[in-house]
Amino acid sequence: MKDLTIRRLRPSDAEALYRILSDRQVMRYLEPPYDRLQTEQFLREAGLAEPPLVYGTEEGGRLLGYVMLIEGALLLLPAAASWIYGEWFVLGVFLITAAVSAAIGYALRGIKPKSKVFYMREGFAATSLSWIVISIVGAVPFVVTGCIPNPVDALFETVSGFTTTGASILPGVEDLPKGILFWRSFTHWIGGMGVLVFLLSLLPLTGGSHVNLMKAESPGPQVDKLVPKVQSTAKILYGIYFALTVLELVFLMLGGMPLFESMLTAFGTAGTGGFGFKNDSFTSFSPYIQWVVTIFMILFGVNFNAYFLLLLRKFNRVISEEVRGYFVVILAAVGLITANIYSIYNNFGEALRQAAFQVGSIITTTGFSSCDFDLWPTLSKEILVVLMFIGACAGSTGGGIKVSRLLILGKTLGKELKQALHPQVVAPVRMDGKLLNHETIRTTNVFMGAYFFIFVVSFLLISLDGFDMVTNFTAIAATLNNIGPGLAQVGPMMNFGSFTNPAKLVMIFDMLAGRLEIFPMLVLFLPDTWRRF
Repeated sequence: MKDLTIRRLRPSDAEALYRILSDRQVMRYLEPPYDRLQTEQFLREAGLAEPPLVYGTEEGGRLLGYVMLIEGALLLLPAAASWIYGEWFVLGVFLITAAVSAAIGYALRGIKPKSKVFYMREGFAATSLSWIVISIVGAVPFVVTGCIPNPVDALFETVSGFTTTGASILPGVEDLPKGILFWRSFTHWIGGMGVLVFLLSLLPLTGGSHVNLMKAESPGPQVDKLVPKVQSTAKILYGIYFALTVLELVFLMLGGMPLFESMLTAFGTAGTGGFGFKNDSFTSFSPYIQWVVTIFMILFGVNFNAYFLLLLRKFNRVISEEVRGYFVVILAAVGLITANIYSIYNNFGEALRQAAFQVGSIITTTGFSSCDFDLWPTLSKEILVVLMFIGACAGSTGGGIKVSRLLILGKTLGKELKQALHPQVVAPVRMDGKLLNHETIRTTNVFMGAYFFIFVVSFLLISLDGFDMVTNFTAIAATLNNIGPGLAQVGPMMNFGSFTNPAKLVMIFDMLAGRLEIFPMLVLFLPDTWRRF
């Protein structure tokens, strides 16, 4: 083709390149449309580089550096708790771990990237690697202090904390040092909103689509920026998160709970984690404390966009289809379980409180327990297992499949049934009156396929340990959905310590995959991911 000439890009191509990269249809399968500044940067760094079209992913190493610096700073908080309670050896362990983490982070931070542009692939890889690194570093205090001498067990406990799962290998926690208890629960609060979201709220990371980092870490089929700037969105999210945590802390202290225990409870509730500081979780606490925890567990399972809309006084948009569906499921489950367990307690108020606590704990994937629900009738236990899979709202700190995904699947199924009966009918899929794009529907379907594939493979792998089917099934459901307790040998009064190390490694992967919405972890297994680094 003599009329076609292939050449390198020139600075004068900026306007034409912008028309392409700002087009939503062109970019729909890649990333959000570029503005002029992003286009000019892309032209300089990718089109005019030597050789052309080289994407600088060294930012991933630099990002890990920032993450380790932040973790080093956060480790000072449990160190402070150890200092207050006179735990000098534990204090030394936290200080040394913090210093080493900060030193390594500072060294990695010195890496100079060729480009600061983050594409989805880079965002996924950097996010999953960040979570693996913080989990390994976070496990060190457990091992060195001797609280959890087995490194695999320590990693399991730490990953369970950061992913807000709350599944534990410890048979008892009341004798642990205060600093370890603080760190154990504080990991819930750190991981609840997301480590990288926290990073984005603090650091003005320039260039590229850092929204891709938020997409990789945030739960749900879609990630909406509350305001145009990603950093501002992250600040708003953490502001709401912090305010709700403090509010719960106040209510708990008004109920007579000491400050230290109130902080641990607030951390676990806010992050929808589930690590307790008593061996019986919340069984021995007063009805007032149980109701406060119940209400706040449910509140933290709501999409945080709703709270932002409340602040803006846009009341007509607060109760979205997802939020409405979330509360309908909760009310239906509480009503059915209350009726089913009434004969056990012979007291409507007691039955209602126990049902509401367990439903709130399971659907939000918090994992606290106020009774041994493994002794409940079969119907009640089956409802709780179903809630494990449903999960909380997208954009919350909860896990599970998410209410929004199930709504999308239901609407998509309805569309297909209509078109099966009437092939010529136009049946668009809408959420809250807005047309859902094909990409959202496609990614939801792909997510469900990947989810069930991982579930089945994990279920078969841990079955090699020889436990019964209920134990194995609910163990995977509890870890992949970031719930915490399951049934039978992993019930609310049991733990995961009886599994072998290989089975625990499978569940560690499941906890990370569940928290990061599967794809960031699967990306690590693709050879193309590593060719870019």
